[in-house]
Amino acid sequence: MGGAVSYASSSSSSSSHDDKRGTETEDWINLPCPTKYEDITREAIMSLKPELFEGLRFDFTKPLNQKFSLSHSIFMGSVPHPTQSNIKVPVSHYEFGANLMDPMGKTQMVMLIGRILTDGRMSARIKYDVNDRFSFKINAQITNEPHFSLGMFHFDYRGNDYWAQLQMGNNAFYGVNYMQSVTNNLALGGEGYWLGHHRKSGIGFAARYNTEKVVATAQFKSGGTIGMTYVHKVSDKVSLASDFVYNWKTKEVVTSLGYDYLLQQCRLRGRLDTNGCIAAYLEERLNVGVNFLLSAEIDHWKKDYKFGFGMTVGQ
Repeated sequence: MGGAVSYASSSSSSSSHDDKRGTETEDWINLPCPTKYEDITREAIMSLKPELFEGLRFDFTKPLNQKFSLSHSIFMGSVPHPTQSNIKVPVSHYEFGANLMDPMGKTQMVMLIGRILTDGRMSARIKYDVNDRFSFKINAQITNEPHFSLGMFHFDYRGNDYWAQLQMGNNAFYGVNYMQSVTNNLALGGEGYWLGHHRKSGIGFAARYNTEKVVATAQFKSGGTIGMTYVHKVSDKVSLASDFVYNWKTKEVVTSLGYDYLLQQCRLRGRLDTNGCIAAYLEERLNVGVNFLLSAEIDHWKKDYKFGFGMTVGQ
């Protein structure tokens, strides 16, 4: 009798193990769709590369209806010289923009964004989701300076467990990238491009590992760089980030540490890197739709100090 009980117990245990293996196999087959190749480091960028600026900035957005809005932006400050980064050039401009966002369903959207500046620059962005899987984007920029205008077309296809993208642009640029989920947490991918105008080509490989608390990425580019990022979500309000970039051609190494702290009325982001640069970016919510901005960047080695403040009004 005891043998029968033992046999039944072992049979039940074996059956439960078989069920677990079956469940694990089913989860392994039905892998999630990964992040796009171009967005694999987005969590690290949010903490390590906030939109720093120097001078005064004011942004105002006025919705005309649920789909259409107008934006106005004023900037007065200084920017690095195009050819000599150690020289600052004072600039000021006004930017007018128009935005159209029309949701066509739960996963589809039409987006049109246009900008024009007083210095003659114009930019446009169009995104259209054809269906749940296929979408395309168009980015264009027109300037008064020769050879600086550009246009780029992106064609994205979303599979059950992969993302694929085809790129075409001016100067005979052609590119392709692909990201594939290997497990529930790990995705691998690669990219390649050809720039016909300069007779230049390149390839790259990437890996992304993510859980509920951790996002780690690694990238290799034939141009000479190896990059790695790590983001740890301490809580719903605090995230810590770091990155490592090595260029084997110039033998340069840069490492950064950053944070993203979300409070009830403000959001504080900052970073510190091995080049001696310290930066911080504060967004303080004064009222509904009204935010106050503070930006600071200090480079001790180059003795370069940048401070800015601004305000955004509107959704």
